[in-house]
Amino acid sequence: MEIRTKRIYEAPAADDGLRVLVDRLWPRGIRKADAAVDLWLRELAPSDTLRKWFAHDRARWDDFRRDYLAELRSSHSELAELREAVASGPVTLLFAARDAECNNAVALKAFLEASGDDDCGEIS
Repeated sequence: MEIRTKRIYEAPAADDGLRVLVDRLWPRGIRKADAAVDLWLRELAPSDTLRKWFAHDRARWDDFRRDYLAELRSSHSELAELREAVASGPVTLLFAARDAECNNAVALKAFLEASGDDDCGEIS
């Protein structure tokens, strides 16, 4: 299982594998033709309510991650689609946030790596 995270504003690379956008909204200033997005799984992004509450405030990171992971556990079909892609080769989870360490793609990557093949993965 090879999962990476990358800002969508960075240039695509040959070793990105399948490029999956995991934001609910299309990133500002990026044309779809230039983004090289293979798959857009917007339903795996945090809900609008959670996204707006978090507002990329690092002080809220732990609470955001806990609530986001709870949302992920109810996204069975979308999660299955992403797990299938990960099993087929390298996947790069694309995000638009400026913070490369505290964003939904990072939390999703940790969730996938911790949960393996079951839907009950926990991360600390």
